[in-house]
Amino acid sequence: MQVSSLRFSWGNPQAVLKTSIVPVLAHLLGEKMKHTQVAVLLLMQSVITLAVTKAATEGRLYVNTTLPYVTQPSKVTGNLHTPPKLFTNVSGSVDDEGTCQCSVYLPDTNFPVQKAEQLEIIAATLMKKFEIELSQVREYSKKIELYQQQILNLTIRVQHMEKSSISYTELDFQLLKVEINDLERLVTQLKFSLVGSNVVVEQIYLEITNLTILVNELESLDKNNILAIRRQIVDLQKRLKECEEGTNKTTVPPYFPPGSCIHRGLLNISQPYIAKLNWRGFSYKYGSWGRDYSPSDPENEVYWVAPLNTDGRHLEYYRIYSSFDDLLLFKPMYERRITYGEGSGAALYNNYLYYHAYNSRYIVKQDIRKNTMVLRKELLNAAYGNRFSYAAVSWQDIDFAVDESGLWVIYSTENNMGNIVISKLNDTTLDVLNTWQTRQYKPSVSNAFMLCGILYATRPVNTRKEEIFYMYDTSTGQEGSISVIMDKKLDTIQSIDYNPTDQKLYVYNDGYLLRYDVTFQP
Repeated sequence: MQVSSLRFSWGNPQAVLKTSIVPVLAHLLGEKMKHTQVAVLLLMQSVITLAVTKAATEGRLYVNTTLPYVTQPSKVTGNLHTPPKLFTNVSGSVDDEGTCQCSVYLPDTNFPVQKAEQLEIIAATLMKKFEIELSQVREYSKKIELYQQQILNLTIRVQHMEKSSISYTELDFQLLKVEINDLERLVTQLKFSLVGSNVVVEQIYLEITNLTILVNELESLDKNNILAIRRQIVDLQKRLKECEEGTNKTTVPPYFPPGSCIHRGLLNISQPYIAKLNWRGFSYKYGSWGRDYSPSDPENEVYWVAPLNTDGRHLEYYRIYSSFDDLLLFKPMYERRITYGEGSGAALYNNYLYYHAYNSRYIVKQDIRKNTMVLRKELLNAAYGNRFSYAAVSWQDIDFAVDESGLWVIYSTENNMGNIVISKLNDTTLDVLNTWQTRQYKPSVSNAFMLCGILYATRPVNTRKEEIFYMYDTSTGQEGSISVIMDKKLDTIQSIDYNPTDQKLYVYNDGYLLRYDVTFQP
């Protein structure tokens, strides 16, 4: 009987795929994959199963052809999943039209190759990611082991410190405080033994103060950081010893006879000696004071104090004292009145008071014994009317100064663009003997004075310190920089006058009378 129609249905190759794909994937992933590999395989197997099941349920396929090989379900189990037979006898039937029909089962030959390749790519990608993560885990494991060892060592140290902290820290901090107190006492003694200010000692003193604050903080916050503090103390002790050795060599300044200029200029300034408040009171912040210099009788003690009126401009009253003790005891030799001087630039030289006449460019010579005006003369081209006064000091356009060589006047002119002009005066006639024009702008300095023919100018550093920063040598015409710190008690210095007899600076500081010793360069 001729077969004219055959009906085919898809078999289920799921078992075949299970036995063929899984070993391949297992080989690709390798033996190193453990729990993660198994999870990947199960995922892949599930995807394959779903794909095959979908393909197996798409229905039957009918073809009109003759096949060389056919299969049928197992007669024993009736299970389509049993391995097919290549040759078998099948039974058929004839329909009403005489056509023979039989049913055979064909295995599913359409293997999902593309999906398998995608799974292989996914498996390879997962394998690379897994290797990266695994290497990072190994690195983290090494670090964790290192940190565990460090924590263990730290724990041992902390336990040791906890066991011995009470006696160890308390004792050491007490010793630190004793050593710091000794250092502070030594620096304080060293400061007072020095002639003038010393930047190194001041710096060490500041470091000791900071060290005290640090020790107190450590005692309350970190009671075990002692070694660093001890090192700082040893370093400070070493520096103090070196400084003290250097100070002992130069404690006694070289002696220079009064009125001589055989030295090489200003070297240092001492701490201020506060004589007293001016005789008119605290409200009289502007003025000048000093000691008279008489070349014919240098040992004669005559002092003047000339506070300005409260407006800081008018010079009206001044007092003369026959000794420094009388000045301290408010026992003037006489009190005088003039009408009027201007500014804080007055100076006493050889029993005559020299001052700037009010609201003019005239300078005046006043006999202090008779209280009479001896001479009044114009200072040519001098600026006045508060045009070029000192910084923070008004109405001091013309400033008199005295040194070993005689009487000077410090002022500015329009021609010199406000820079300082120095003129040497004949004290008898008030004639200008010689003039020097500097390049230092007068309103940028706080005050100035003359010493052995050299102009020294000051400027404020802060409210408690002044710096002598500028110098002009009239003998050579050379100007230069210098740095000498002057301590002051209040904000503003109104006048500075030098006396060659006792070699001191007399400073009027916001109404207070200060006095400084001067040290010269040998």
